[in-house]
Amino acid sequence: MNRLDGTGFRPTFSAMRYIFAFILAAQSLHAETCPPSPDHAAALANLTTALNAAPNMQATRAATQEIWRLWTDAPDEIAQALLDRGMQQRESYDFLSARDTLDALVDYCPNYAEGYNQRAFANFLRRDYTAALVDLDKTLEIMPTHFAALSGKALT
Repeated sequence: MNRLDGTGFRPTFSAMRYIFAFILAAQSLHAETCPPSPDHAAALANLTTALNAAPNMQATRAATQEIWRLWTDAPDEIAQALLDRGMQQRESYDFLSARDTLDALVDYCPNYAEGYNQRAFANFLRRDYTAALVDLDKTLEIMPTHFAALSGKALT
């Protein structure tokens, strides 16, 4: 019997190299920690003031788009890639994959409010309202002025 595991399977050197590279990459990702979220508090406060005083729908739209841009500014490239991928999966109606990707994001960056908010949205679309509410509460714990989370909580 030439199999290493008794089943006849004998991995090639090339296969072993890829498996080893995957293990190293997974360990290095796990070893990294998420940096603090960018401090957009002053900009968000100014935009909220502008939003409340907006004279028309166009001004409201501009302020809201800038708020979303700041909320979705992840702490680092790894977090940004996870956030972007999770949002793309959700937009493609792949809610389970979106949830899994956003699980990885909140595991990596447990203090990043938008990770929880986006996971809440994916869970809401999956009709898992209990999980959505838990994530919305966590979003609001981290960022009490997150009006999308407040709105999502009301809808849920």
